[in-house]
Amino acid sequence: MDYVSGEILTGEGFIKGHIGFEKRNIIEIRKKDPLKKPLCKGLIIPTFVNAHTHIGDSFIKNKKIKLPKNIEKLVAPPIGLKHKLLNDADETEIIKGMEKSIEIMINSGTNYFYDFREGGLFGINLLKKSLQNYKISSLIFSRPESMNYDKNEINLLLKNSEGIGVSSSSDWDYSELLKISKHVKRKNKFFALHASERIQEDINKILDLKPNFLIHMIKANESDFEICKQENIPIVICPRSNSFFKMKPKYDLLKSKKVEVLIGTDNAMLNSPNILDEIQFIRRQTKVFKNEELLRMATINPRKALNLDCCIPCPNSKANFVVLDKKSLKPLYISVNK
Repeated sequence: MDYVSGEILTGEGFIKGHIGFEKRNIIEIRKKDPLKKPLCKGLIIPTFVNAHTHIGDSFIKNKKIKLPKNIEKLVAPPIGLKHKLLNDADETEIIKGMEKSIEIMINSGTNYFYDFREGGLFGINLLKKSLQNYKISSLIFSRPESMNYDKNEINLLLKNSEGIGVSSSSDWDYSELLKISKHVKRKNKFFALHASERIQEDINKILDLKPNFLIHMIKANESDFEICKQENIPIVICPRSNSFFKMKPKYDLLKSKKVEVLIGTDNAMLNSPNILDEIQFIRRQTKVFKNEELLRMATINPRKALNLDCCIPCPNSKANFVVLDKKSLKPLYISVNK
């Protein structure tokens, strides 16, 4: 049996001890020193959950194209450059890009990711094809092909995905978005959307859509964060993506209002889907959050947000965990069930 030791992140915080594992299964977790020299010592955390990705646009990163640093011109549906490039790309090109991003996530300790899937049912099937040869799980947030409500299409999307994830409410006719949201909730599926990313949007109208979580909230104000806290709505931050557009999350308000924060890497055409890179970027941008808080945002919080019962280390579970250096948060050992 092999061991790792140090401080183990649990739902209640860090505890000192060790994990003993063999044949890719955890045998024991104890609050004492292991029986033999551990493979390494550090912060032992559950595998990462990347709470917001768009890995369908991974292939764009390899193209020698200057991307506009304007949100609408780059990603707004249906005319943003990203959507034009997706429409022009062939299936093989898109899947190869997705597979590369999946490998990056696995090799950096991610075991689960929430993907906002463009392209309707076709987009869902592209991701499922990309996942066939990998042991990583994805929560698929599908998206209608057009910017309006079609009952039959939504039924089909929900049958093949975990929920619906759309762009900003400002991109939509609100009445159409409300119909989609109500349909999703009737089917007991997840609904999420980008919110107040480039302009401040009406938080009450957003919350009337009954989202499970919101993405970005860059332009939100103090009152918006207070309401999200009151309604227990988590917010996913993606600081590297925001930085591309010369924007920054409101770390102070997120902290002071005690909002549940998750971390995502957003568009793979802009950044690697390595969640550790996102955490290190946040550490450079702000000292507001302690290391333990940042690690919870990328492990415990996203599991809690969608009631995931997977990948928390415990006896008889898969040996899925990451060991980090306590000060630098650089990986010392990654154990993911590949």
